[in-house]
Amino acid sequence: MTTFVLATANAHKAIEMRAVLGELGIDVVGRPDDVDDVEETARTLEGNALLKALTIAAATGHAAIADDTGLFVDALEGRPGVRSARYAGEGAGDDENITKLLGELDHVEGTARAAHFRTVIAVAYPSGESWWVEGVLEGSITWERRGGHGFGYDAVFEPRHSPGRTLGEMTLSEKNATSHRAAALRALAAALTASSRDAPTRSLEG
Repeated sequence: MTTFVLATANAHKAIEMRAVLGELGIDVVGRPDDVDDVEETARTLEGNALLKALTIAAATGHAAIADDTGLFVDALEGRPGVRSARYAGEGAGDDENITKLLGELDHVEGTARAAHFRTVIAVAYPSGESWWVEGVLEGSITWERRGGHGFGYDAVFEPRHSPGRTLGEMTLSEKNATSHRAAALRALAAALTASSRDAPTRSLEG
């Protein structure tokens, strides 16, 4: 079995990814400490995920898996989108990003608060071959934070399939059963099982 290097330096993401990939029989190791973060300079989730995966694969000499996730809010014309992790500015934390988001939606009601998470997961090999899959979770933005689990915008995102509960109110196993990242990881496992060599190669800008 091929062992993949996880490109993410986000401990929360790594925990979720290991939990799902382990159940799917995919062996992963953490990114080596001597490999620096990859700057996310692309304009799309696909671009950032592929950029990170290709860079880590080249740096380590092993196949790499990288992801990029964005929250897309209807009333904000898709913002924060690709800048979800930096919505309140470079170096901003989850609380600052959520505060800005809720502030912008302060007078938005009903279905206009609809939103979706989208995760793109890219695989890259030292040869330069690369491809990606995606997962989407539909829902809406709540009026206030609820729940102490998860990270990012989980405390203010209520999935459509689970009205009344945010992702932040779910356990890790509950979230991994239906989340956008879990859906993308399962798509990844299916593609690898079918044959990674036959997976479509995509450009850096998707």
